[in-house]
Amino acid sequence: QVQLVESGGGLVQPGGSLRLSCAASGVIFSSYSVGWYRQAAGNQRELVADITSGGSTNYLDSVKGRFTISRDNAKNTVSLQMNSLKPEDTAVYYCNAFRIRNGVSYHYWGQGTQVTVSS
Repeated sequence: QVQLVESGGGLVQPGGSLRLSCAASGVIFSSYSVGWYRQAAGNQRELVADITSGGSTNYLDSVKGRFTISRDNAKNTVSLQMNSLKPEDTAVYYCNAFRIRNGVSYHYWGQGTQVTVSS
C-alpha cells in the first residue's frame, strides 16, 4: 500500500521559513516525479514545485527564489524549503508522486499539511 505523509506545516510570521517534508512508503520514491501543490480556501489546487526522478526542478513563478524542492532517495523523502514566506502562501500543501510505466500512469497524494502565514 502506497502512502505519502506530509509534515512540517504550521503558523509562521511573514518573512519566516518552514520546511515541509513528504515521506513515502510502499513505493520506490526515486522512480517518481514528485510535486508540491497547494490549495488556498476558495482557490483551485496549483503546482508549487516539482522534481523529476532525474532531479530536474520546476517552480511556480511566484515562489521562485524563495522555495527550494529537493529529494533524498535514500530516505524516500522530498522536501520543500520555504523562505521569505508571504501571507499569500497560506494554503494546504499536498505532496504528489507521479510516474508512467508501461503506458499506465500512477498518481499518489498525501493528506496535506496546513501552512498559515500571518502576523
